[in-house]
Amino acid sequence: MPFQLPAEFRDQPTPFYYYDLDLLDQTLAALTAAARPGNFQVHYALKANSNLPILARINQAGLGADCVSGGEVARALEAGFGAEHVVFAGVGKSDAEMNLALAADIFCFNAESVPELRVLDELARAQGRRARVALRVNPNVDAYTHPHITTGLDANKFGISLPDLAGVIDQLDQLPNVELIGLHAHIGSQITELSVFAALSRKLNDLQTWLEDRGHRLPHLNVGGGLGIDYEQPDQHPIPDFRTYFGMFEQHLVRRPGQQVHVELGRAVVAQCGTLLSRVLYVKESQHTRFAILDAGMTELMRPALYGSHHHIQNLSRPAGSPEQAYDVVGPICESTDTFGRARLLPETSRHDLLAIRSAGAYGEVMASGYNLRGKAPALYR
Repeated sequence: MPFQLPAEFRDQPTPFYYYDLDLLDQTLAALTAAARPGNFQVHYALKANSNLPILARINQAGLGADCVSGGEVARALEAGFGAEHVVFAGVGKSDAEMNLALAADIFCFNAESVPELRVLDELARAQGRRARVALRVNPNVDAYTHPHITTGLDANKFGISLPDLAGVIDQLDQLPNVELIGLHAHIGSQITELSVFAALSRKLNDLQTWLEDRGHRLPHLNVGGGLGIDYEQPDQHPIPDFRTYFGMFEQHLVRRPGQQVHVELGRAVVAQCGTLLSRVLYVKESQHTRFAILDAGMTELMRPALYGSHHHIQNLSRPAGSPEQAYDVVGPICESTDTFGRARLLPETSRHDLLAIRSAGAYGEVMASGYNLRGKAPALYR
């Protein structure tokens, strides 16, 4: 069924983010049901959406938190996530951020380099603590996603390359305030070719055997996240196929007895429950192009400008089945990249029409900026 904005929101000033909390709850129920048989520990990736009402729902569903900054660690704790379920990743953690996480006694740091491990050891010693770490490895697995959001190839800045891993393991003996508890890998985002998770599993199987031969038996594995959503047809597929996603690991990942497997999902949890609402300011026609100029722009949804990504767009002011025309749907920002979609077929569109830009619950509000001194768009919920 096509998206319908509840009547009480239709007269709200635009732009604004609308969150369907019922759909979020349905998504969380499907996620937890799919994770439960394999006893997977799911950590929600706050970088997708750190809005407090959203986080409250996710915390209530029993998920942990995956953070990539000190601010996200603080937000997770503020939202009620237990420190024992917080993991902290990121290639460039500052001393202040690591000190905050150490003081909170979070579950695990996903460490990405020897220099980071050395600093973490020093800071933990100063606090009289021992930091639990999972080594983030770069498994050189192609996620078949957009090159800007792949993270598991040799060319990426993330993780420890496999040829360097032996040297990193040797360094751990010199770091008494660091405790190795696991391996971590994250190969990219918006992954729809799920067979890549089988390839990742095989790499982790080999790495575990290699580590065990060197006397390291790890109680935890973290396979990252990356599960994609359907941006083309959000109404046909509002909830991702969590069962197939977890099934890839159940089938291909060789767990050791008692070993806990962690996943870090963000976009798959929140993307479809969020929509950016905007009104048409003007329809401008040139010799070759018809532009629908909106009051929302790349300041409210950066992904199309940043990645050239696709978001489904609907004109909510026109009845279904109306004759369609092609529009370049653009924003008001003084940048040519401020474009939501080119040659999009929409019902004949006029000034003040209300447009819905779908699948904006992930990397929409959280990436908003004040460029051109624009005010922040509000978030509304139902």
